Amino acid sequence: MAEKKLLRALAGETLPTPPIWMMRQAGRYLPEYRATRAQAGDFLSLCYNSELAAEVTLQPIRRYGFDAAILFADILLVPQALGADLWFVTGEGPRLSTITQQSDFDALKPADAIHETLNPIYETVRILTRELPSETALIGFAGAPWTVATYMIAGRGTPDQGPAHALKDENRPLFEALLDRITEATIEYLSHQIDAGAECVKLFDSWAGSLSGDDFDKYATAPAKRIITELKSRHPGTPVIAFPREAGEKYVGFHAATGADCVALDDSVTPEWAAANVQKDGCVQGNLASSHMVTGGQALVDETRRIVKAFSHGPHIFNLGHGITPDADPENVQLMIDTVRGG
Repeated sequence: MAEKKLLRALAGETLPTPPIWMMRQAGRYLPEYRATRAQAGDFLSLCYNSELAAEVTLQPIRRYGFDAAILFADILLVPQALGADLWFVTGEGPRLSTITQQSDFDALKPADAIHETLNPIYETVRILTRELPSETALIGFAGAPWTVATYMIAGRGTPDQGPAHALKDENRPLFEALLDRITEATIEYLSHQIDAGAECVKLFDSWAGSLSGDDFDKYATAPAKRIITELKSRHPGTPVIAFPREAGEKYVGFHAATGADCVALDDSVTPEWAAANVQKDGCVQGNLASSHMVTGGQALVDETRRIVKAFSHGPHIFNLGHGITPDADPENVQLMIDTVRGG
């Protein structure tokens, strides 16, 4: 396993060419994904159909030869496994039953009861361990507790995570109990992914940037540390990538504060700043703006080269600063890869 480029970077090696993969690389920008999703019927059916979920995970590997595949699933499967109702509204996104009072929380299942629901996800991982090329690393993932809690409290995505902030301020014991339950479930979920064959795991804290000061330390940093510490105890040697999106200055020291092997960066920070302030502590991942996958051209080439150069003196995994969008041009993805690998 040590010869896989992604795992070498995660182990702290500075490589002549950084390994490359892309958030949401299995997605609606690819015609083959759209065809498989139509075959599955709907998004959740695709997530829980192990054969089809493995197929869409493999599609971008076949097309582009990325250095890593990331398990196809969704961060909201954990709330569903804990007993929340989950459904997707076409064109609008996910909807969940809400946790806003003690009785809602009391109805949730314990963390160790999630596996019956999530067993198809572990089966997807097992299929991928058999089907992926020998040089391609397999990444498992979960949502970080704060981000998952924002959906469970609001029942949907919100522009400012206002409902979660309100519950945090108005009923701190309930808010913290929910965060604890999600944290425990996330440890279980990621541990089972590793048991099934995931070679590293990533923790997505998509809404970390809406936390500030002590709240960031308590509700983004501390849960990540707890999850990573427990995973390292159960699975020594399995690397963890942490992505506290839009953390800004809070990216500084996040490796040390959490034990993460790699910190993924969004594109609101410059690669030069991140190289000086974050990469000095370990591997970083990022951070091309996903808009370049839509617009392409020389700007894509120039920015890709700039990022590779800025991070060339330490361990780096090339990626976008956020997930690729459905309106991206598949040809621009190939141009990005060719630029990273060809100079």
